[in-house]
Amino acid sequence: MILLITGPSGAGKGTVINELLAREPRLAFSVSTTTRPIRGGEVDGREYDFVDDATFDRLVAEDAFVEWAPVHLHRYGTRRSRLAEMERAGKVPVLDIDVQGGLNVLKQFGDELVAVFLFPPSWAELERRLRSRGTESEEAIATRLRNARHEVGLADHYAYWVVNDEVEAAVGRLSAIVAAEACRARGRAPLG
Repeated sequence: MILLITGPSGAGKGTVINELLAREPRLAFSVSTTTRPIRGGEVDGREYDFVDDATFDRLVAEDAFVEWAPVHLHRYGTRRSRLAEMERAGKVPVLDIDVQGGLNVLKQFGDELVAVFLFPPSWAELERRLRSRGTESEEAIATRLRNARHEVGLADHYAYWVVNDEVEAAVGRLSAIVAAEACRARGRAPLG
């Protein structure tokens, strides 16, 4: 099983994922690679592997990514090696991927993937969250809000929908999804 959590920028994916990981020891965060600049409080290798464009190009040429996509003027990708490390450790990977990248991952992993779309409770709250970050220009916020409307239109491709109105409630819903999916038959009989 691979858990994919996606949604528009500002839906609260990072916050919800961090809380979920704190509660569910069988889960492990799959650190994505990005060309975007590091934000205050972030640590290279924890939130993302931060690389320059040339390094990202090299990784693409080496087929190092399961998926990658341009998002908000930068590129993001999921490295095959990260997923393999987690599988060897017996962990369920948790992917925090943009909506477009999530669609690419759905095509590759099919039934192995548990795909969740995280919604903000309202458009007003989404805008408030984006502004409260204090890291984006007005133009960037407008772009993210415009992109969010398009991304929400793609939510039908995802098996589960969770509204992040309160972090505690959203994490509870995600934990329930993980528990149910862990019981689902995936072609491997428990007695071999």
